[in-house]
Amino acid sequence: MNTKKENKNRKYDLEERLINFAVRIINIVEALPNTRAGNHIAGQLVRCGMAAAPNYGEAQSAESRRDFIHKMKIALKELRETLVWLKVILKKRLLTNLKEVESLITETNELISIFVTSVKTAKKNN
Repeated sequence: MNTKKENKNRKYDLEERLINFAVRIINIVEALPNTRAGNHIAGQLVRCGMAAAPNYGEAQSAESRRDFIHKMKIALKELRETLVWLKVILKKRLLTNLKEVESLITETNELISIFVTSVKTAKKNN
């Protein structure tokens, strides 16, 4: 049986997961080489990789279901872009610790799945 406290904690589990994801992105960005390509990817990855958490936060205080769906879709778009940049880092072998990149790719895919499901559910209930 779910209590209000459990529901409240569950609500913030995704937010915490997204914040941890952003921190991991920062760690990857900080480790990228100081080259033209490394700096370009770093800038792109900082922007998109850290965008899901605040967009999710905005979605939590959406003014309507339509606004919620819109903000969730923005977060989803940023996660998909993040996935592409992580795959570029992996394919080009820009880091020595590729296991962390692989782990982040897995996490990104899981977050994408969560957001896709959430958007579908919100649309269905609209």
